[in-house]
Amino acid sequence: MRTLLSFLLLSTACSAAPSAAFWVALHRVESGGRLGRVSWGEHRGPLQISRAYWEDSGVGGSWSDCDDLEKAKLVVEGFMKRYVPKAWAEGDVQTLARVHKGGPRGHKKEETLAYGRRVEAIAYEHNKQTASALWGKAGVQ
Repeated sequence: MRTLLSFLLLSTACSAAPSAAFWVALHRVESGGRLGRVSWGEHRGPLQISRAYWEDSGVGGSWSDCDDLEKAKLVVEGFMKRYVPKAWAEGDVQTLARVHKGGPRGHKKEETLAYGRRVEAIAYEHNKQTASALWGKAGVQ
C-alpha cells in the first residue's frame, strides 16, 4: 500500500502542467481559500494579483476580473507561460510559486524560497489526502 501511495504521489507531483493541488495550495496561501473580491493593498482576488502582474499576463479583460478564481487562474497561466514556460509545462510547483510571489525572476530570489516551500508542502498534503481518499474508495488497505 505504501509503495502504491508513494508512486501515486510522485506521479501526481511530476505530471505535466500544474496539478489541481498547485491551485489549491496557491489559493490557500494567498487568501486562505477565500473567494470573490479579496484585496490587500495593491493586490486583488483569491490569488492576490497585482495590476502589473495582470498586465504582464497578456490576458484581456480588466484587473477586476482577477476577483473571479477561474479568471485569476488564467492570468497566472498567462504570466507563467510568458516568464517560466518550462516550469509551467513541467508543473514545477516550487518555481511557479516563487515566480508568483517574486515576479519574473522570483525563482532566483532567496526571499521567495520559504514561500515556495510553503506552497509545495500544501500541494503535497493535498495530493496525499486525495490519494488516500481514492484508495479508501477503492477498498485498498
